[in-house]
Amino acid sequence: QVQLVESGGGLVQPGGSLRLSCAASGFPFSAYAMSWVRQAPGKGLEWVSDIHNGVGTTDYADSVKGRFTISRDNAKNTVYLQMNNLKPEDTAVYYCARLPLGTAVFRRSAFSEYDYWGQGTQVTVSS
Repeated sequence: QVQLVESGGGLVQPGGSLRLSCAASGFPFSAYAMSWVRQAPGKGLEWVSDIHNGVGTTDYADSVKGRFTISRDNAKNTVYLQMNNLKPEDTAVYYCARLPLGTAVFRRSAFSEYDYWGQGTQVTVSS
């Protein structure tokens, strides 16, 4: 069965860095575009970043552009999110999610618009 397992979250001071990982299994990972989304306490789901299959085109929300980098290793069936210069407003549960096969619609911000998502990993940015 399809599984997405996030890891790498934690507590970090403002200005610090974290690298999130999402290990995928149960499907042909290289064929699918993947996303990172997040949900802050008391707020709705926020799209963070996409990485397409194939050439791996990337896209970022304005709130993280220039600070976060999404990447994928198809040999390891893993998608990453490198987060630098973290801010308190980045505090959230971060989820990786699988987009529907062959989709042309990206930047999705509802769980119902994704095929699958993981259990999430907590990122807390605080001094």
